[in-house]
Amino acid sequence: MLRQFFNWRSALALAAIAIVIGTIFYSRYLGNKIERDERQKVELWIEAGRFIFNSPADADTRLASSIITHNTDIPIIETNDRDSITAFINLDSTKISSHAGYLRNQLNDFKSQHEAIPYQDPGSGRKNFYYYGDSRLLQEVRYYPLVQLLIVALFISIILYAITLNNRATQNQVWAGMAKETAHQLGTPLTSLEAWVEMMKEQKTNEKIVGEMEKDVSRLKLVSDRFSKIGSTPQLEEANVVQQIGQMVEYIRKRAPGRVNFSVHSNGQTLIIARISAPLFDWVVENLLKNALDAMEGKGDIRIDIMETSQLINIDVSDTGKGISPANISRVFKPGFTTKKRGWGLGLSLSKRIIEQYHRGHLYVKNSELGRGTTFRMVLKKSE
Repeated sequence: MLRQFFNWRSALALAAIAIVIGTIFYSRYLGNKIERDERQKVELWIEAGRFIFNSPADADTRLASSIITHNTDIPIIETNDRDSITAFINLDSTKISSHAGYLRNQLNDFKSQHEAIPYQDPGSGRKNFYYYGDSRLLQEVRYYPLVQLLIVALFISIILYAITLNNRATQNQVWAGMAKETAHQLGTPLTSLEAWVEMMKEQKTNEKIVGEMEKDVSRLKLVSDRFSKIGSTPQLEEANVVQQIGQMVEYIRKRAPGRVNFSVHSNGQTLIIARISAPLFDWVVENLLKNALDAMEGKGDIRIDIMETSQLINIDVSDTGKGISPANISRVFKPGFTTKKRGWGLGLSLSKRIIEQYHRGHLYVKNSELGRGTTFRMVLKKSE
């Protein structure tokens, strides 16, 4: 599916490039054609004006007048041989009256756009120059490729976003299906194990062994319960996160190497309430603590800081392990990514989903330095 996504993205990118290149060439062709037509119109307009000016009173000037009056979109400025402006048409009269240098600025723009059309009066020998600018139609044709590029980019962005949402929904369905199937598969042997434990208790078998087996069965039930909640909206209930984290730290402490030191800091607060799903929240804390243990390779410090603001609860899990390289920080939450020899690389991905999708919070790498350690930050909303 990932390969298919990239194929789609490549195809869309190539289609966009082809459309834009084709549009640019065709727009340039149209622009050049319109530009030639407009120059001919300006030349015809000049000839019509001179015909009317030099014709006798009884001459038929209707055609020439029609040519002049029909030019309502091409701006033209007339100058004499001393570059003084003598006449103009199709320019903004409001700007002309309010800005002293408007006409001269427009003249300079026209000079940069098109070559002047000279005209020499046969009678007086005086020479005038006519400068003109682009019509609105020509301007629109020139800017059309940019407009289409934006439209194509928007269209492709929407398609990519839709594909991403579809892939994410498919991934969520796969996650949920795998988790529920795992919980279902665990259910039958768990029921059998519980029965065997009860039988061993009745027969008064070695109580220490039975007790440890009972703890392991309870643990398996907890794992099964966690998996069963993936894919369905969990019931969020108010809980004391200080106590919840403390219990999970104690659980991990008993199973961690003796050279690993754990500490929990909550600025003296013993009661911080948030709406959480306790089994899933414990799972996230457990994953973060185990991840820290793996990073430290048997020795170091793990520190949990719980900080309360007016609306949020920030929980930092810091270790003194090997750290995460800058290239991998953006990948640590992706399914399948792991730097360990064993494991599927699902713990942090599931943890992020649990916090962000079910608890409407955030989980991210706050900071990390190679050889110094890593801090993960979990952000929860305070219970109102």
